[in-house]
Amino acid sequence: MTDKKLRMPADERRALIIDAATTVFGDAGYAGATTDMVARAAGVSQPYVVRMFGTKERLFLEVLHRALERLLASFREAIAADPAVPLERRLGLAYFELTTDRGILLSLMHAFALGADPVIGPAARCGFLDVYRLLRDEAGMTAAQATDFLAGGMLANVVLGVRMLDDYDTDPTVRELMQSVFPEKLDIIRSSHPALRAPAASRAARD
Repeated sequence: MTDKKLRMPADERRALIIDAATTVFGDAGYAGATTDMVARAAGVSQPYVVRMFGTKERLFLEVLHRALERLLASFREAIAADPAVPLERRLGLAYFELTTDRGILLSLMHAFALGADPVIGPAARCGFLDVYRLLRDEAGMTAAQATDFLAGGMLANVVLGVRMLDDYDTDPTVRELMQSVFPEKLDIIRSSHPALRAPAASRAARD
């Protein structure tokens, strides 16, 4: 651990580790990730991660809770925003802003796939219902509107999670799908995608 990290307040070190864990769990999934991988990504020691969070399970729950908190906070900001803009557009743009952080959305998807887990499953179900209740109770959506909105969000998660954009330049069907899923912000989605950032980084290194 560097001297700088040693001097950081505990809450900042905790946030740093959760940030790293969000990326690691998003990329590797719950089963594939280890506390050692998180420690290396955060630039701290593995024993330090264990001392702060105890187990991989508890760390994953922290990642899940923070992701849900960010999602709910983003939706609440959208609900309170300019009423001249249609509500579903406001919520959709807020959700889009989160899609640029693959770690958050992929960690949520990994959690939702762990429904049979005795600890993570109930937490994931509770979080998903919190989002649904917000759409129903705070956004004032009907059940049909809320489920349609969630269906669109999950579709966005899936196409990003399987890295559909990897084939954007070579497959016209992929282009059609992505243009339909992200009709307004596709250029930003593409510019933030790892498959498109890597070649640019390689060219910069050669230059």
